[in-house]
Amino acid sequence: MVLPDSAIKTKSLYINLFIVGIVLVSFNLRPAITSVGPLVGMIQEDIGLAHWSAGLLTSLPLICFAFMSPLVPKIASRFHNELTLQIGLVTILIGVIVRTISTVFFLFAGTFLIGVGIAICNVLLPVVIKDKFPAKFGLMTSVYSTSMGLVASLASGFSVPLAIGFDLGWQRALLVWGIPAVIAILLWIYLIKNSKGNKGEMKRSSEKGKGIWRSSLAWHVALFMGFQSFLFYVTIAWLPEMLHDFGVSTSTAGWLLSFTQFIGLPASFFVPVIAGKIRSQAWLAGILGACSILGYAGIMFSTSFAILMISIILLGVGLGGSFPLGLAYLGMRSRDARQAAELSGMAQSVGYILAAIGPIAIGSLYDFAHTWTVPLITLIAVSVLVGLFGASAGRNQYV
Repeated sequence: MVLPDSAIKTKSLYINLFIVGIVLVSFNLRPAITSVGPLVGMIQEDIGLAHWSAGLLTSLPLICFAFMSPLVPKIASRFHNELTLQIGLVTILIGVIVRTISTVFFLFAGTFLIGVGIAICNVLLPVVIKDKFPAKFGLMTSVYSTSMGLVASLASGFSVPLAIGFDLGWQRALLVWGIPAVIAILLWIYLIKNSKGNKGEMKRSSEKGKGIWRSSLAWHVALFMGFQSFLFYVTIAWLPEMLHDFGVSTSTAGWLLSFTQFIGLPASFFVPVIAGKIRSQAWLAGILGACSILGYAGIMFSTSFAILMISIILLGVGLGGSFPLGLAYLGMRSRDARQAAELSGMAQSVGYILAAIGPIAIGSLYDFAHTWTVPLITLIAVSVLVGLFGASAGRNQYV
């Protein structure tokens, strides 16, 4: 049956808006977290937090990711993917608002809600892409991971100028990053209204998801996701403080964190595309791990600003490419959307348990040693694990 022109145009409009909707969801997956690192000193001074508890501001969302991820397919089985994504976006927005109340309780309560909302979107976004765009999974992963990285880098760079330059204070500077959530929520109201949903698909996924936990390949994907996330969130939480202790101003340190993420955007876009065109991604994961190793080593031994910038660039490429490669593995190591949902929930649960340890552990190491040398050596060791598990997960197999 040939569709009339009006129906074709309507379908085309919906598909285009759906792509925009995916990008808008990706805008909300990092800035509520990455905006905190440059402001952690102001938050500590205002509320009175030790380094370990300040590290918890970054680790708490990751703990939510770990425990929420296996539950997301079950939540989606009661609704459908689009509505569940909307629930995640609304939860993020509520968390951003609650977190601006200047007390310890509301600071952590809002951070908890942000973690729950992001966890929902984290798990379902690769599933939606696998379901709606199975032939373009690598390209769509590149689009949304690059969009996510772009806004995350902007959040890191603009946090201090918003708080100090525009005299918003840390509370309203963090509140700014609720705006992308509002825009995304409005668009997804339309998308949900015009979506047929896929409740049955996710229900079958939740019924068949136990076998994934017995797959060694799935565990390698999960460990790769976990260790690269460990590095990313430690860097988000503590790189500005490290650079400040090495003599860099607070504002410059915030922009260097932003630059670290910005310089990784090309890797974020091209790595999934390249990964989708080759049979084994082992060598690709090895290169990214090596970039992280050299980046952290360069920061530890840097004797000039030029060496520091080269280290920042290497670190940005390593971190910027590793995360989208992990996302690409969720689709490449699974046969269909059902299996992608199982792998996504399992890998992100196990992965973020490891990631949640990072900011607290590194903050505690600094409190104990009163120097960043021991934490940086730890990050170099974790970078080696990223390369090893990434190479193993890159084997041309299915879970």
